[in-house]
Amino acid sequence: MHDSMPCNTDRGASTASNEAQKRSGQYAAAFNTLAGRRILIVEDDESLASFLASELQSKNFVVDMVYDGEAALDMLQGERLYDLLILDLNLPKLDGIAVLQRVKPAQPRLRMLVLTARSRVEDKVNSLQSGADDCLTKPFSFDELLARVHALLRRNTGLIPNCSQVGDLTLDREERRVERNGRRIDLTPREFAILEFMMRNPRRPISRATLLEEVWNMPADPSTNIVDVYMKYVRDKVDLPGESKLTHTIRGVGYELRDA
Repeated sequence: MHDSMPCNTDRGASTASNEAQKRSGQYAAAFNTLAGRRILIVEDDESLASFLASELQSKNFVVDMVYDGEAALDMLQGERLYDLLILDLNLPKLDGIAVLQRVKPAQPRLRMLVLTARSRVEDKVNSLQSGADDCLTKPFSFDELLARVHALLRRNTGLIPNCSQVGDLTLDREERRVERNGRRIDLTPREFAILEFMMRNPRRPISRATLLEEVWNMPADPSTNIVDVYMKYVRDKVDLPGESKLTHTIRGVGYELRDA
């Protein structure tokens, strides 16, 4: 009887370990479904902003960052659409509350996560009343921030619609699912990001420089052919023999996604 006790204990520990690994895997998989979502970080601490951007990019988010409130408004009023704004309250030129109050009426569906070193309840209440969806007090762990990012993006109420369609090609951002006329298309995270951006801009020529900036977050570099390489991967999966062509090369410009 005594000899059997360690075996039962080990089995229980092993089961618990397996369950923990399973939950961890499910958690990671949930974040992978959000890859390609665009996030704007507004933080005057450049080292913190760079750290957050690097970590979020490693999770396959597309990240831009600026360091003051006026630059944030310029970005948010530009052509790019964001799924999430991560906003520090203590900003130069225009503070976070002022940014919230200006952005919320214009973009009511944009999710906003406020970062603050202010621990007073009144400051958090003011942030929420000004349009923030969540508040995170500094210092914080990146795991906690990532969990909050995940929770906000899973609400699927950002400016970018969840589903896009061009011809018989459909893309579901929430499930990271791409189908063409019922045929499932499996894409890598980078391929998905390329197609997702092109489906947000159908029937519009997109330059290689734009794709390099939007998908790789890199400046234009005429010496690299990485965009052409990945576009071939996308094209080979989207346009099979016998199907009408959706991906088109625009000579001297770049690429375009359009139906017949």
